[in-house]
Amino acid sequence: MATFRQQIATNVLRVTRFRDLMKQVGAYRPNDDLDLIKKAYEFSLRYHTGQTRASGEPYLVHPLEVACVLAEIKLDTIAIAAGLLHDLVEDTSVTIEVIQKEFGEQVAHIVEGVTKIGKIDFHTREERQAENLRKMMLAMVDDIRVILIKLADRLHNMRTLQHLPEERRLAIARETLEIYAPIAHRLGMGKIRGELEDLAFPYVDPIAYQQVHEAVEARRKSGEQFLAHIEGILREKLKEAGIQARVESRIKRLYSIHLKIQRQRITVDQMYDLLAVRVITQSVQDCYAVLGMIHNLWRPVPGRIKDHIAMPRPNLYQSLHTSVIAENGSPFEMQIRTEDMHHMAEEGIAAHWKYKDGPVSARDEQRLAWLRQVVEWQRDVSDPNEFLSTLKIDLYPEEVYTFTPKGKVVVLPRDATPVDFAYTVHTEVGHACVGAKVNGRMVPLRYKLKSGDIVEIVTQTGHNPSRDWLALVRSSRARQKIKHWLNVHQRERAIEIGRKLIEKEARKYRVPMKGISDQQYQKVAGDLGLGRPDDLMAAIGYGKFSARQVLARLAPATAAEPTPEVTPEEKPGGLLRRVFGGESGAITVKGHDDLLVYRARCCNPIRGEDIVGYVTRGKGVAVHARGCPNVVNLMYESDRRIDVEWARPRKEDGQDGGFPVKLTVFCDDRSGMLKQMTALISDEDINIRNIEARTANSQATIDIVLDIENLKHLERLVGGLRKIPGVHDVQRVQKI
Repeated sequence: MATFRQQIATNVLRVTRFRDLMKQVGAYRPNDDLDLIKKAYEFSLRYHTGQTRASGEPYLVHPLEVACVLAEIKLDTIAIAAGLLHDLVEDTSVTIEVIQKEFGEQVAHIVEGVTKIGKIDFHTREERQAENLRKMMLAMVDDIRVILIKLADRLHNMRTLQHLPEERRLAIARETLEIYAPIAHRLGMGKIRGELEDLAFPYVDPIAYQQVHEAVEARRKSGEQFLAHIEGILREKLKEAGIQARVESRIKRLYSIHLKIQRQRITVDQMYDLLAVRVITQSVQDCYAVLGMIHNLWRPVPGRIKDHIAMPRPNLYQSLHTSVIAENGSPFEMQIRTEDMHHMAEEGIAAHWKYKDGPVSARDEQRLAWLRQVVEWQRDVSDPNEFLSTLKIDLYPEEVYTFTPKGKVVVLPRDATPVDFAYTVHTEVGHACVGAKVNGRMVPLRYKLKSGDIVEIVTQTGHNPSRDWLALVRSSRARQKIKHWLNVHQRERAIEIGRKLIEKEARKYRVPMKGISDQQYQKVAGDLGLGRPDDLMAAIGYGKFSARQVLARLAPATAAEPTPEVTPEEKPGGLLRRVFGGESGAITVKGHDDLLVYRARCCNPIRGEDIVGYVTRGKGVAVHARGCPNVVNLMYESDRRIDVEWARPRKEDGQDGGFPVKLTVFCDDRSGMLKQMTALISDEDINIRNIEARTANSQATIDIVLDIENLKHLERLVGGLRKIPGVHDVQRVQKI
């Protein structure tokens, strides 16, 4: 009986929600025919009937809520109809052809763009994720409504994420923070971006979320009283000055606070913008008048004045920002903007987008130009992990504004170098770059550019890119151009080396090379999973296969030939294990039992982490954690990538007793802190190899090197350390 009543209540709520949707759309698009939305709702109801979500609600609740989000940002009837239909192809028997027939080509195109790829078998989850994102971004270029519906879809899924299993919750929340929130940011949709980040935060890092939440709640009451006092003063002064404006205030979002604490190593009390007041004026002239008025009322903080009206951010955000100190010594931020700027900051591309009546906005074209550029750069990236890594780089906000000697603005990602600048100017300038002058003086290529820098690139004819540059650059364009050049030229060199090595091996065993046909080379290449004989030679040149191995397949008679005696001490494996440590036995190369393996020192992967192998020249296979920054830099040569996996633990042999891991703990400088940490480490039965502590300004930084069994062991320890009162953050240092 209770279930029946619940069902009736749900149906009533659903019908009421749909009526509210129709009323809302009718209010902001009074001349549109709403029959398309009604038809889409009834169509979706028919095919989703009987389906339920993880929460137990009828499935139709989800597309209906997605449509309501789209109505909040005032999209057109086609977009809202597509929002109601967006899951049909993926979750029911309805095909794109049926949707096109019933609702037209535009609706069908949008639904297809939002629909995940479901009928192709992918080897890994990353491969599936990469291809779905690639498909979605290609569809976005033709119709931006694809991503707006996807953002609305993700927003409602995040609002109901608590109903999913823990592992699924974490994966969706991470993807939201890494992909969808940055996309919303790049499209200028600050309101949706903020909600996505704050919804994902407690799932991705529950300990940090709890700490930030408690810190903010402890200050909320006094903060709201302070803001109300400041608002009152401002309203009075604006009235006296005859400036028409509205005033609002806010406490900084939790995830935004967390990022600032992580980036600047500060506490909540040290933040200038924890509390913020916003003045929304009628004109740009009034914005600057209000700025002057504020600086007369309160003392400005030097270096904290930012004019994003004269110099908009790449996502076209415009506002004046300044931090000031109140009479009682409390810092707060002031944001000043016009009504139009406010709508752009909150809604971004949805505020003035091309599907509203009227011509395409130049601002929207600028946003879409960024998107087209990203898609163009990503077309040639075949590896799914590389695609995801470079896409995440592209989505980060560009914050450095530099200038050419002639005054042209060049916008670059944070921490960009002169090499990034050179490739942004022109590919050939990048290739030929040998140095740079910043503000009239020579700087190294690793120099991190700052806003306002005037950069002049020094070039030299015949100069070529270096692989080391991949560790310097931050922009996707520079990275792709360098990788392309290296891939072409180093592959040619590898083929040449491979031919020389196999000829040398053939002479050693007196095998006539003329007797080996092209068909034999092709067969051996195919047997080893390679396409052509040139791929085979390149693999030998890179060290992926030994010349001896390949010659034994090309001329099987040589396999029986004796090989020179090598003493155990002279064996390369013995030497490598002495040099790189005994843990190499914990990792094996799939399909090979004779390749030397070692853990890369740049990331020191531990058991349980996703790993990837990279064939080095003369040193064997370097094994990196998949999240290692160097993986993106190294893997431009796909021929040198090799599959590796963790072997079964052999702790009884003394071979896999623990992996050295370095942690850095940022905490308060107080009595008993170190005692609590070492007690926790001891309780986890972990050996401490080394510990160092540094203190300054009542804060401490503690470096600890420990023996860790596996990834879960590390995660449990880090979680315990972060729960100690006064610990602000615990970070793993990859390089020991």
